[in-house]
Amino acid sequence: MHTPTLTVLAALLTALVTAVLYAVWHFNKNIPGLRLWVLSFLCSSVFTVSLLLRSWLPEVLGVVISQGFVALGAYLCLLAGRMYMGRRPFSHLYAVAALGALLALSVVFTEVYPHVGMRFVLMGLGSGVCYLLTARTLTAGGIHRVPARYLLAGVLCLHGLFVLLRPALFTLGGTASDDGGPGGGLMASVPQFILLEAIVATVLLGFGALILANEFITNELRHLAEVDPLTSVFNRRAFLTLLDKAVSSARRTHTPVPVLVLDLDHFKTINDTWGHRAGDDVLRHFVALAIRCLRKEDVMGRLGGEEFAIFLPNAGVEGAHAVAERLRVLVESQPAAAGPQSIALTVSIGIALCGQGDSAGAVLQRADEAMYLAKQRGRNRVEMAAPPGLAARAAAAPAAAT
Repeated sequence: MHTPTLTVLAALLTALVTAVLYAVWHFNKNIPGLRLWVLSFLCSSVFTVSLLLRSWLPEVLGVVISQGFVALGAYLCLLAGRMYMGRRPFSHLYAVAALGALLALSVVFTEVYPHVGMRFVLMGLGSGVCYLLTARTLTAGGIHRVPARYLLAGVLCLHGLFVLLRPALFTLGGTASDDGGPGGGLMASVPQFILLEAIVATVLLGFGALILANEFITNELRHLAEVDPLTSVFNRRAFLTLLDKAVSSARRTHTPVPVLVLDLDHFKTINDTWGHRAGDDVLRHFVALAIRCLRKEDVMGRLGGEEFAIFLPNAGVEGAHAVAERLRVLVESQPAAAGPQSIALTVSIGIALCGQGDSAGAVLQRADEAMYLAKQRGRNRVEMAAPPGLAARAAAAPAAAT
């Protein structure tokens, strides 16, 4: 297959990938970075078309278009990767300055000192560095948790290294011009395997962008299925699943897991007095206060209404009681805002420690009973549930006495 035919194939494939990515972005505009990936592939499409039109374009114009869109496409790819990972973009002033310098040098090596090899060096330098930086940006989160990112990062790394090293495949000492037959001398001088690499990279990078889009959509669906939409903590089903795993792990390692059940006092009165919107604000305010008292490994969930639960891996009884008391004091001392006024809050907390034979449901039930005991004893207090063995003996004692 000769070079012009490969160039046409590259142009068609790049346009196809661009169209597919645009269609995905059109129906999923919340996917971070996807619009920039579409623009990046659009720049690559313009570049491949410019190669086909080189024999009909003024030489310096063709060089400027090629160099400019290759560099811009790589830079947009880097911005897309950073946006997907939640990183801040670079200052565009530096990018504009670098692109201006690149184009100026390209004109010099076209008009003043014609040198095809140096133009390939310039083309590979900017884009290659951008692809390598994009690969570095995506390698976060753990390969076992997010393998798609590392797959795309590997493709970007290989493509970036190839782009940086491909000037070695040309005769850098010559002063060849771009004159020639159909498609220009540049197309005639490009080895076919470089075009083949560009075709393969285009397909793989487009496929990688689609995989990341799927990863984002999957995470969003999982988030909707596991997280309470009002407070952004785990919902009841997800919390119970995580608690069951924590209890099973604690049973194997003989390390008990403290469980807290928390209920806002007089929450119905708050809803009746201030309205349900204020009640929602109160729940969000309470969760924000609770998170300030928790470690990264602690897990909080909303069981329903104004009732929440927390389990504290590797905390122990004293640690759990300290967390509960600190949260109780914090809630009491920081009322929730309701317009120009504030809503005073208190919380009742029950604590239970899972034993060796406990299930997640059993320890949660004991913590719930301790919370209701705190309610009965005046609210705004912390109560500790009796260990399961002690509770069983206490229940059996009256029966033995009779």
